[in-house]
Amino acid sequence: METKRKLELYLHIPFCIRKCSYCDFLSFAADESLKERYAGQLIEEIHAKSAAFADREISTLFIGGGTPSILKAESLAQIMAAVRADFALAADCEATIEANPGTLTADWLETCRAAGLNRLSLGLQSADDGELRTLGRIHTWEQFLASYGMVRRAGFENVNVDLMSALPGQSLASWERSLREVTALEPEHISAYSLIVEEGTPFCERYSGAGAKLLPDEDTERAMYRAAKEILGRAGFERYEISNYAKPGRACRHNIGYWTGEEYLGLGLGASSYVDGWRFSNTGDMERYLAAGRAEMCGNRDGCGHKAAFYESVTRTTEQSRMEEFMFLGLRMVRGVPEDEFARRFGKTMDEVYGPVLRQMEELGLMEKDGAFWRLTERGIDVSNGVMAEFLL
Repeated sequence: METKRKLELYLHIPFCIRKCSYCDFLSFAADESLKERYAGQLIEEIHAKSAAFADREISTLFIGGGTPSILKAESLAQIMAAVRADFALAADCEATIEANPGTLTADWLETCRAAGLNRLSLGLQSADDGELRTLGRIHTWEQFLASYGMVRRAGFENVNVDLMSALPGQSLASWERSLREVTALEPEHISAYSLIVEEGTPFCERYSGAGAKLLPDEDTERAMYRAAKEILGRAGFERYEISNYAKPGRACRHNIGYWTGEEYLGLGLGASSYVDGWRFSNTGDMERYLAAGRAEMCGNRDGCGHKAAFYESVTRTTEQSRMEEFMFLGLRMVRGVPEDEFARRFGKTMDEVYGPVLRQMEELGLMEKDGAFWRLTERGIDVSNGVMAEFLL
């Protein structure tokens, strides 16, 4: 029997109760009618696209947003039924759904479990209610605790909690309290990201220019990063990516796929895909998305059949762009980038392509060789964006 090639699957749910002040994701508030129409069209897209991927096995599934947990349980069950009917899910498929505290019910969580979702990611961001208000989050710390308890009672044994550092007015002590409060709950995974002030967000208006003085300075931000590594390490979490920590065996396989160049299919409004050397993105226009028929949505996998009205971009990757991505995405992994895999993919050694850059980074103390892997040093992680930019050819 021929082994099917692996494919990651992402489903985008663009709805939220209220957009957070720092968020630049494709998300917005909507009434129940629009949510139901969208769920129905997402199912249509699942039916339209799946036939072209009959030779693939879904290794991981991720339902993100937005806030997927504001979809009705019935809509979620129908979406998952379509996925399971139309795609071949691996027996050990990691199936994640994002959820926000304050939006969960026991019935909704039971629907998730019954539908085959086995991992849940809770967007806490901070254990401090003042910081949550600054972010524009809709929940409090107490509401998070109630939601976390419901998640555990529903039977989820693989739970991630999102935290954010370098927030306006946040102190090192406050960040350390959030870390300790969350580790005491013993989730399997913690994502600890530093705030990025994105253009076009309310945060950009408030905290750019003169407003930047309200953000922690670089020294404090680095101290926060070191505190996360120390506190989470003592609690039994292994740092496997610059901003992600997991208990042994609980690293997020879906995200590792992104960082290591695995292929993925994105379905839903604005969702991006990377398949057979092509990158393509669905339209981000809701009316266009809802109006598309199956023939318009399906296209073919070499990019030539994608319809302009449905796809915002279709790009054929080059060997150069794939090498660059292999390096600057792979270097987010603590283990680094493997020389043997680089040679297998590109038919050239890493030294042939990047030898001078690797030696320069090593001399500067920003990278080091560990067996068959090149990885960032702790100093290199502090300036990781600059190091990764050196691998653009």
